[in-house]
Amino acid sequence: MGFIGKGVKFAFAASLLGSVFAAPAIAAEVTNYAPVTKQRLENPEPGNWLLYRRTYDGHGFSPLKQINTTNVKNLVPVWTFSTGVIEGHEAPPMVNNGVMFVATPYGQVLALNAKTGDPIWRYKHQLPEDLFQLHPTSRGVAMWQDKLFLAATDDHLIAIDAKTGKELWNTKVQDYKKGQYMTLEPLVVNGKVMVGGSGGEFGVRGYVAAFDADTGKELWRTYTIPGPGEPGHDTWRGDDWKTGGGSVWITGTYDPKRNIAYWGVGNAAPWPGDQHPGDNLYTSSVIALDPDTGKIVGYHQYHQNDSWDWDEIDSPMLINMSYNGGQPFDALVHPGRDGYLWVLKQMDEGQIGFVYGKPFVGQNAFKSIDAKTGRPTVDPEHKPTTGKDVSFCPSLWGGKDWPAASYSNETHLLYIPANNNMCEQLEGKKEKLVVGQLWLGADADNAKLLPGADHIGELQAWDVSTGKQAWVHPFTGSQLFASVLSTGGDLVFVGGTNDRMFRAFDAKTGKVLWEQKTNSGIMGMPVAYEVDGTEYIAIQSGWGVDAQRIQDMLAKTSMKVDPDVPQGGVVWVFAVKHE
Repeated sequence: MGFIGKGVKFAFAASLLGSVFAAPAIAAEVTNYAPVTKQRLENPEPGNWLLYRRTYDGHGFSPLKQINTTNVKNLVPVWTFSTGVIEGHEAPPMVNNGVMFVATPYGQVLALNAKTGDPIWRYKHQLPEDLFQLHPTSRGVAMWQDKLFLAATDDHLIAIDAKTGKELWNTKVQDYKKGQYMTLEPLVVNGKVMVGGSGGEFGVRGYVAAFDADTGKELWRTYTIPGPGEPGHDTWRGDDWKTGGGSVWITGTYDPKRNIAYWGVGNAAPWPGDQHPGDNLYTSSVIALDPDTGKIVGYHQYHQNDSWDWDEIDSPMLINMSYNGGQPFDALVHPGRDGYLWVLKQMDEGQIGFVYGKPFVGQNAFKSIDAKTGRPTVDPEHKPTTGKDVSFCPSLWGGKDWPAASYSNETHLLYIPANNNMCEQLEGKKEKLVVGQLWLGADADNAKLLPGADHIGELQAWDVSTGKQAWVHPFTGSQLFASVLSTGGDLVFVGGTNDRMFRAFDAKTGKVLWEQKTNSGIMGMPVAYEVDGTEYIAIQSGWGVDAQRIQDMLAKTSMKVDPDVPQGGVVWVFAVKHE
């Protein structure tokens, strides 16, 4: 899932949170809540943000265009709200009919007036004091009818009354004491609340599970590591499948036309591939699921026998496109952690075909890609193995980690928050699995910069119909670790740098048009919404978790960045100031 420094622990800060949350959980009630229906999720109003990436197709695009390339220079903060907690704030501010719902680290959900920032209610899930939080974060709450759904880090799925903030039901999904936990925003399809579990570094067996939105009852559970008698089980040796990893920790995408949900699957465990021989399905893959039954109806494995910690958990975008002047087709587009831009094809009955794979950052682990199947030919000199010191590019953080790319329906360009020029050196080692403890099979604090590199982060724009890069903006002296928003105003918004800036770019040229320094670094996902005829841009600023771990590594390299990026969560909301 990501780099874990030696001896780094993230214990639950009970004393801190106890003082922060002295106020009662319920302050008021939402009076103008609009129930979230199947029709609204499949065709959301332009002014709302009802899904993780606004739409089921995962584009991360808002059609709003009141804020555009001409007036974005006049964008100013109109309100802010402190969340009261530290660590990485990664969730999109969800907006429904003028009400904003914000999830933060440590099991908190806030309901705010989206126009003024005034608090309406605050919900806090009480986390156990012995919880080992490898990634103490939340990537958002899902909506359905009059409920919100929170996947908590202690592995509980919780339904909250959207109007009052009261807990309606609370279902235990897995056992946090075994290294299982959740950070993703659930995906709701036709009243089924789907979640996946984290914990690939603890020797767990990954899964996607669905729960009844009304009752919290489990409806089905599909394991990403197939057991005996299931298709793909023969890609595992012996009992390796029982602890094979394959965690699912980023929200899936969904095709209502085909009734198929697409989920990205994480790395195999432990890291060195020689400790789990075989292709290891369905790790580092996209799987196509029937949301009614949980049956896997198709898959594509981006790379076999994962040995680099290259999770491919970021679910593919659904884009109707053509390639090199051919006929239009329904594509699955995924800028991978392995450093390749993958374009796949949706086929009958959920099957997935291969179109192309092209590196978007420096990559030396793959010698070539099979033109028919997309299967990489791996260079053994750059594949981590037990007892051997091996270097590879990109680093284990990948060409793009979990932060989401965006596809503009206006420019037809794909915007990737990439990291280039950073490689890794790993030596695999045999480790005994102890339930509930980290099980990496390697030491992982050895990021190496390419000689002469002055930057890591790159905001890249790609024309997927040609497979060519349109433009790139490098960030000197910083990584880029945040999700991207594109808008109908021909703008691209992203944070993600260690200078604490939030920026707007011209979507066609890559020119920086506006920037604003915030209280902390930004890992979060920007959104655009509208209330009473005014368009707003919202983001959570709050550095921590993986962005801070990368920062700590870069401080040890020739880049010598300052590891001290201030933490502390604040919701920032911007609008155009009229002269």
